[in-house]
Amino acid sequence: MSDEIHNIEISLLSMEDYSELKAAMITSYPTIADSYWKEKQVKTLIDKFPEGQVTVKVNGRIAGCVLSIVVLSELFDKNHTYKEITGNYTFKTHNSEGDVLYGIDVFVLPEFRGLRLGRRLYDYRKELCENLNLSRIVFGGRIPNYHEYADQITPRQYIERVKNKEIHDPVLNFQMSNDFHPIRVLKGYLEGDEASNEFAVLLEWDNIYYEKVEKVEKQLIPDKRVAKLGLVQWQMRPYNSLDELMQQVEYFIDALSGYRCDFALFPEFFNAPLMAAFNHLSESDAIKELAQYTETIAQAFSRLSISYNINIITGSMPELRDGVLYNVGYLCKRNGEVESFEKLHVTPDEVKVWGMKGGNKIQTFETDAGKIGVLICYDVEFPELGRILADEGLEILFVPFLTDTQNGFSRVRNCAQARAVENECYVAIAGSVGNLPKVHNMDIQYAQSMVFTPCDFSFPTNGIKAEATPNTEMILIVDVDLDLLKELHNHGAVRNLKDRRVDLFSLIRKK
Repeated sequence: MSDEIHNIEISLLSMEDYSELKAAMITSYPTIADSYWKEKQVKTLIDKFPEGQVTVKVNGRIAGCVLSIVVLSELFDKNHTYKEITGNYTFKTHNSEGDVLYGIDVFVLPEFRGLRLGRRLYDYRKELCENLNLSRIVFGGRIPNYHEYADQITPRQYIERVKNKEIHDPVLNFQMSNDFHPIRVLKGYLEGDEASNEFAVLLEWDNIYYEKVEKVEKQLIPDKRVAKLGLVQWQMRPYNSLDELMQQVEYFIDALSGYRCDFALFPEFFNAPLMAAFNHLSESDAIKELAQYTETIAQAFSRLSISYNINIITGSMPELRDGVLYNVGYLCKRNGEVESFEKLHVTPDEVKVWGMKGGNKIQTFETDAGKIGVLICYDVEFPELGRILADEGLEILFVPFLTDTQNGFSRVRNCAQARAVENECYVAIAGSVGNLPKVHNMDIQYAQSMVFTPCDFSFPTNGIKAEATPNTEMILIVDVDLDLLKELHNHGAVRNLKDRRVDLFSLIRKK
């Protein structure tokens, strides 16, 4: 299914979705009679608490849904049933002055499972809980495999064995892996749930940011203003096949996704080890052979971005178009969109050895975690490019690079830091380390991946937010606050963007 995905979006449920929602619920709960909400009930939920009713859509189709209400904590301090917590399915228990987000339903259609859409829905609930300043999320979780063990162990023993990985329960395992912890066993919770013997586990997620104060203003599906960056400092090593290389790629993406990163950044020409198979050819012919992998790799990255719910900057790869070799990369968004970027300034070595040509595309990209730009390696050494992107509202500049010596690295590093200061943005650079003795023109690499900031009172005094260990394979994970940039633009000690003498000079972009 992921091969056909063009778009994934989280959106508020509307009554126009009802027919599709009903069919989706019937498909998702085949063992439960009358397993769908009636139209009147869904309308009541939307009217009472619109921001609590959310779908995830794939290519415009409903793939999953969460339904929620807000309740007072005393309603579930004791044993309760699903019928009681929902007010006999009327949702009169919803209270806008309550302190707990109670999960009424969550499901993902079977054909879309494996894309981690459930985690997206859970993450939405967590953000909603924080934005509404609610103390926690609570819901009764089914234990659909319990009927297989009911004559041997109690529900409490079953939960302990699931926690100890002695029994696999797909629902309970998923919930606990998303930071929900069991509070108690609920008996007779969901009428007709024979697979769980009508037992459920009351699960809870605590909002560590909760403050017992007057209600804050409600906010629907907010723009994320703190972005978590994941930089891959990639070790060049021999790979026997493309599959083997992509296994290593997925390993890093899995790790960064586990830390809830919004972006994963790979280096320039990270796939160069595959050229070892063409070492018998000239350098220019070898890299043209490498270019044959680019489309396949880009498609694989797009699938991974969707599956692991992370925006991926793929680094760069050679691409052959009409017999001309370019250095290109891709922004694979977690909603399924894919956009490309190009290296505009190719180095003298790239021209001489590979016959590479510079591209013409320069632009910013809108993402769900800020407006970004990408400059490949040598491009960051040309200040005009960063300024053009800054004029378009750039917040984070990503720089995938490949340098063989410390001299080359220093050029990229120092210019990248300058771009952060002069354009009042964050700059993240990621490179490769290690040696490739069996690949001509790619034998040694030197890198230290880093994240730079402007130099002002809200940022580190040296303008370095974080840095990796030089020449060591690792990941670097960094949180950057985008709201600080807005503050800097307007109230910084110096204002590089606002104070430009445009009466004396200007930057003209040719169409």
